[in-house]
Amino acid sequence: MCPETLIRPSQTVTLWYRSSITIVNTATQNEKIVIIKYLKICLLLFAFSLLSVNVVAKESVFIETISVADLPKEARQTLVLIKQGGPFPYDKDGSVFGNYEGLLPKQKRGYYHEFTVKTPRVRNRGARRIVVGGDLATSRKYYYTDNHYATFKRIKE
Repeated sequence: MCPETLIRPSQTVTLWYRSSITIVNTATQNEKIVIIKYLKICLLLFAFSLLSVNVVAKESVFIETISVADLPKEARQTLVLIKQGGPFPYDKDGSVFGNYEGLLPKQKRGYYHEFTVKTPRVRNRGARRIVVGGDLATSRKYYYTDNHYATFKRIKE
């Protein structure tokens, strides 16, 4: 990581966050060249790290799997309702899921739909959902989350 302030006995070099640099006039020309080279290396490393994170996040979506038998009873019931086309107990069931977290494979808006999985002893909708990918009538891409979209598991049938 690049330091914010370099202090030497006869000078102070302050590096501001937004690429503004103040170099005290007592720095020699050679010291200025070394500092500029150091800053270029820091900037390149920072840019490369951002690029690497972006590529990994968009191209490698790894999702664990879970079998239907391992789902909670309420999730299995919701899955049956989805395949039947309803009726669903919650008004928001079937609404578009935006995948804003980017944890599911990237698709156009409207591809994913969410359905609530009842949670025992909870008065609201709770955190459990099944997200369906593709056409609701023919899809076989089901994802389960029990922590309100923090993680997903692909449901294996």
